[in-house]
Amino acid sequence: MPDSISYNFNVRPILSDKCFACHGPDANKREADLRLDIASEAYKALKENPSAHALVPFKPNASEVFLRISTQDTAYIMPPKSSNLKLTAHEISIIEKWIKQGAKYEKHWAFTPPKLPQTPKVKDAKWAKNEIDYFVLDKLEHKGVAPNPEADKERLLKRASLDITGLPPSVEMMDKFLADSSSNAYEKVVESLIASPAYGERMALHWLDVARYADSHGYQDDNYRSQWPWRDWVIHAFNENMPYNKFISWQLAGDLMPNASKEQLLATGFNRNHKITEEGGVIDEEYRVEYVTDRTNTFGKAIIGVTLECAHCHDHKYDPFSQKEYYQVFAFFNNVKEVGLESVVGGPETYAKNH
Repeated sequence: MPDSISYNFNVRPILSDKCFACHGPDANKREADLRLDIASEAYKALKENPSAHALVPFKPNASEVFLRISTQDTAYIMPPKSSNLKLTAHEISIIEKWIKQGAKYEKHWAFTPPKLPQTPKVKDAKWAKNEIDYFVLDKLEHKGVAPNPEADKERLLKRASLDITGLPPSVEMMDKFLADSSSNAYEKVVESLIASPAYGERMALHWLDVARYADSHGYQDDNYRSQWPWRDWVIHAFNENMPYNKFISWQLAGDLMPNASKEQLLATGFNRNHKITEEGGVIDEEYRVEYVTDRTNTFGKAIIGVTLECAHCHDHKYDPFSQKEYYQVFAFFNNVKEVGLESVVGGPETYAKNH
């Protein structure tokens, strides 16, 4: 068990799985008017018993949550037996320790400014060569697992090459690395791998997945689309080590930059990676709105790191997004001039002229 209990990392998953169905954000299913997903609600006196509280910071034995989950009384225990849910002894201990430490709630990680954590204390400090090693070793020691022996140079280079470029190292690279006895031999080979064109191709894969890249339209006939120039722009951006703010800004609004270059225009292909229908007879406006919705949802997941699509239909249950705010973001992408149907012959411009 960790020394310090985090609500987001340790406690919220337990409450979400075992408690929120009846004591969460859904007012229509909430029991006993008790809500455990918001601190101010969880600390309040209970409606059924005003002298009691669900959570009393630092006092597990005064907190109804702990008393209910730890009791053996089947008429009193939570979750009730009828729910077919049950907390494990470890989960109960996590919640008990969390209450002892103050039952402190935390904002969603995406809305919490990052802070440099303290390097944990470890038993075998000599094993660690950098700050990351301390965190790895701390977890290993908590699990009672010893680190593996240091890998030989052949294995080390294979791992580095496959991770950085997606390709095994060449014989020449392996021979050169084995012959290099300098103290920074590994750092030098990593730099050479990052400098290779294959680095951009490897790194681009992750962004292409997030950005829903495809070489076909996705609906029905699923015909070919020439989106590869945008793909090559992403590869080029990684190989040039383009700053992240520029990488994102150009893809979202490169065409709106002053005196936009061809490269900036090409970057906005990000906004056209969504599926496009070619089926005759579809309602043009319906699919145009589908495309705008896709861009809005992708913006949430790919760029701000949270799901927005719940607020497409209602205020978000877990994250601080209202339906109104969803459509404020939607309005930005709704300014793209396009039609919902891709014409097989002549493309969308021909279709727009004829309709």
